[in-house]
Amino acid sequence: MRLVIARCSVDYAGRLSAHLPLATRLLMVKRDGSLLVHSDGGSYKPLNWMSPPCTVRVVEPDDDQREAGVTELWKVTQPKTADVLVVSIHEVLHDSSHEMGVDPGLTKDGVEADLQKLLAEQIELLGEGHTLVRREYMTAIGPVDILARDAAGGAVAVELKRRGDIDGVEQLTRYLELMNRDPHLAPVTGVFAAQEIKPQARTLAHDRGIRTLLLDYDAMRGLDDSHSRLF
Repeated sequence: MRLVIARCSVDYAGRLSAHLPLATRLLMVKRDGSLLVHSDGGSYKPLNWMSPPCTVRVVEPDDDQREAGVTELWKVTQPKTADVLVVSIHEVLHDSSHEMGVDPGLTKDGVEADLQKLLAEQIELLGEGHTLVRREYMTAIGPVDILARDAAGGAVAVELKRRGDIDGVEQLTRYLELMNRDPHLAPVTGVFAAQEIKPQARTLAHDRGIRTLLLDYDAMRGLDDSHSRLF
């Protein structure tokens, strides 16, 4: 992984246009070819990024750009979508590369891992006609817990939590933004599933078009005793 801290501006052109004005930012170039632009805030979410497969080329700025203080340009292109990300670097404050080896992947705690396994086996809990594609569907920024298809054949990304909060919705939002760039998957809808979901997280999910689903862990394990219920 290459880490560059630089004073830079960033311009993105693709499904939409976006501009980040001149500021000090962290540029991460990963071995898989992805590039992420981070600020010193906003938790884990990058300000902008380009997911693989993509190509990073360093080009010389023209005279007007040099006069404006640009020392080099990073032009990042996505061949599948024709998206372009241009990083205009004014000053490099730090530049280092690190060999990180093969990552063993995320190990979830027992309940979340069980929830994922159980929901994969009981995929109909998502709705009639849903089918499982796979668990741990890998993206450039991490694995989606479950990838499924709905009754109409549309892709459905499921994020699972024991307790669903706003961070989990943000995580699923990032996955959906990335997956909807893949023409083989898009359009992809999202389901935020948990044993309990905080009201703020539910509101945010619904505002973003993400469906929420409460999971009864005991019932999914076949431990729900109907004789002990009041109703």
